[in-house]
Amino acid sequence: MSAASRAPLRSNRTNRTAERSTERTADARARNRAARAAVGAAAAALLVSACSSGGTSGGGGQTGFITGSDGIATAKKGQRADAPELSGETVDGGQVDVADYKGKVVVLNVWGSWCPPCRAEAKNFEKVYQDVKDQGVQFVGINTRDTSTGPARAFEKDYGVTYPSLYDPAGRLMLRFEKGTLNPQAVPSTLIIDREGKVAARTLQALSEEKLRKMLAPYLVDDGKPEK
Repeated sequence: MSAASRAPLRSNRTNRTAERSTERTADARARNRAARAAVGAAAAALLVSACSSGGTSGGGGQTGFITGSDGIATAKKGQRADAPELSGETVDGGQVDVADYKGKVVVLNVWGSWCPPCRAEAKNFEKVYQDVKDQGVQFVGINTRDTSTGPARAFEKDYGVTYPSLYDPAGRLMLRFEKGTLNPQAVPSTLIIDREGKVAARTLQALSEEKLRKMLAPYLVDDGKPEK
């Protein structure tokens, strides 16, 4: 066979090889897109399940606290975990360090402007805050998953929220709580930090004014003992 007749054969083989390579690349891209879509769907499902008025409490392997029928979990003195470092920039551009409130009861509320249950409970929190702030109580929010502070500031204005909220779009502050303790696991979540800086109570649901007052009441005194 002459060189001239062999040339088209080589060309055909080259073309088939290029086509197979192109097909493999396209298949790989399709698989990557499918994987990314699956991850996105899972994240969306988690977001929807977390941002609900019901919420869940407890969890596998978690000990040292008791969850009541009202969904409020509490830990006794001596079994409470230290609150982690919670500090940084606030929604309005200020600075807050929760450790500065040691000696006060801190009501810590995790919220997002995109979360309907958070909107439902916002006025309840502000009303209770105004009633108890002179009793050695400080409310602090953790705003999460808002990609900018604009919607969060609008939320605070719409609902008249006057206490500060740390801006935590990626949820890093929530991850500082130890697993197996009364850590926030949903949006909204509300925690009570006692006067010694330890996490005393938690709920993973939106709160009515009545339920928030009930959750807070035991810590307005020192676990039943009058403050000195």
